Amino acid sequence: MTEPTHDEAHGGALGERLNWLRAAVLGANDGIVSTAGLVVGVAGATDDRSALLTAGLAGLLAGSMSMAAGEYVSVSTQRDSEMAALALEKRELRDRPDAELEELTDLLEERGLSRDVAREAAVQLTDRDALRAHARVELGIDPDELTNPWHAAWASFLAFTAGALLPLLAILLPPADWRLPVTVGSVLVALALTGWSSARLGAAEPGRAVVRNVGGGAVAMGVTYAAGSLLGAAGV
Repeated sequence: MTEPTHDEAHGGALGERLNWLRAAVLGANDGIVSTAGLVVGVAGATDDRSALLTAGLAGLLAGSMSMAAGEYVSVSTQRDSEMAALALEKRELRDRPDAELEELTDLLEERGLSRDVAREAAVQLTDRDALRAHARVELGIDPDELTNPWHAAWASFLAFTAGALLPLLAILLPPADWRLPVTVGSVLVALALTGWSSARLGAAEPGRAVVRNVGGGAVAMGVTYAAGSLLGAAGV
C-alpha cells in the first residue's frame, strides 16, 4: 500500500492551481483566436510579409497588454476587497471578541460539528490565531495567500503571447502559397488542444468543448478573411 506524501496538493491549493492552469489555457486560446483572425484577415487583402508582420505583431502586443492590464485591475479589486474584509474582521475581533467567538462556533456547528465540539474547536482556533480562523471559516480567505495582481497580469501576458505567436509564425514562415493553409491548419489543431485542455481542467466533456472551440476559431478566421478579401478587391 502506497503511503501518502506531504507534497500532494489538497483542497484550496489544488483548486488554486487548477484555476491558474485554466486561466493560462484560456489566455493562450484568446491569443490564438484574436491573432489568427487578424493575420488571416490581412492575408485576405495582401500577401506582403511586412504588412502581415506589422499587423500580427501589433495585435500580439495590444492583446497581451490589454489582457495583462485587465487582469491586473480585476485582481487588484479582488485583493482590495479581501484586505478590507480582513481589516473589518480584525476590528470586530478587537471590539467584540465574545460575539465573534459565538459566531465562529455557529459557523462550525453549521458544518456538522456538535455544539460542544464546535465550541471547543472555536476556542482553540481563536487562541491559536483568531483572525486566521475567522478569515478561513467565515470569509473563505487565506491571509497568507491573498491574490497577487502582478502575478495574474504576468500570467495573462505570457499566456496570450504564447498563443498569439503560433498564428503569427505560421503566417510568416511558410512560402506565400502555403501561408493560409498552414496557418488555418495549425490554428485549428491548437484550438482543439486548448479546448480539450480547458474541458479536462474543468471536469467537463472534452468533445463538445473541442467542437465549440474549433468552430468558433474557424468562423472567426472565415469572417476576417472574407472582409480582408473584399477590402483587397476594392483596393482599400
